[in-house]
Amino acid sequence: MAIICSNISLSRVLTTLVLMTILAAEKRVCIRIPDQITETTRLGIHPTTSPPLKSAVFALGSFWRSEAVFGCLNGVLQITVGYAGGSKTNPEYRSLGDHAESVQVVYDERLISFRQLLEVFWSSHDYRQVFGQGPDVGNQYRSIVFTNGTEESRLASVSKGREQTKSKSSIVTTQIQPLGTFYPAEPEHQKFELKRRPFLLQLMGNLPEEELERSHLAAKLNSYAAELCPPNIQKKIDVKINEIIKKGWPILSQ
Repeated sequence: MAIICSNISLSRVLTTLVLMTILAAEKRVCIRIPDQITETTRLGIHPTTSPPLKSAVFALGSFWRSEAVFGCLNGVLQITVGYAGGSKTNPEYRSLGDHAESVQVVYDERLISFRQLLEVFWSSHDYRQVFGQGPDVGNQYRSIVFTNGTEESRLASVSKGREQTKSKSSIVTTQIQPLGTFYPAEPEHQKFELKRRPFLLQLMGNLPEEELERSHLAAKLNSYAAELCPPNIQKKIDVKINEIIKKGWPILSQ
């Protein structure tokens, strides 16, 4: 441990050890130790034995909340918010063109499937609402399942048909379309819910923006901050944070 942690402070090491318990509900622990591990190792995947990670892109309203919907799922390793579904090159938040606010979900298909991600997608927004979600109204908030290949298209179509059967009095407005280019959104939109809880960012050691976007732990804590983790995980994190506060574990102040 002395060799691994030679370039980081004692408080950073202790905080990291405490935070490891937050991910105890999953089979992998993915805590950042700067400049010591590769990206695939940080995500909990051994590069020589694991299949390539897969990604899925969904649009289900404001990406601030949509990102938090997927972060606590077992097998989801990384989430990025961005723009997809339109023709404008290099869209920005204030100049989207015809794109939709979207989330890119990187996952380990050994732990969670595209079919399961679809189930979460359908249950997490009102797919009957036209061009909007709740108070957010506009083309950028439309519902879309982006697909990679014929099998994902088939699964998306079957699941849409099933949801339409459940909703006989309303039309399912969700579009299904091949994924073109996914444009990551500006840094200030990544992990939006987590950034509203500075204390949690301090517990993580105030990661740089680029690492925060890639972080598995940040994805989970972003869901926790939005109160969208399953109740058992939400409670587990609550207990651990209260223990940190009670015992006075070293917390970074900057």
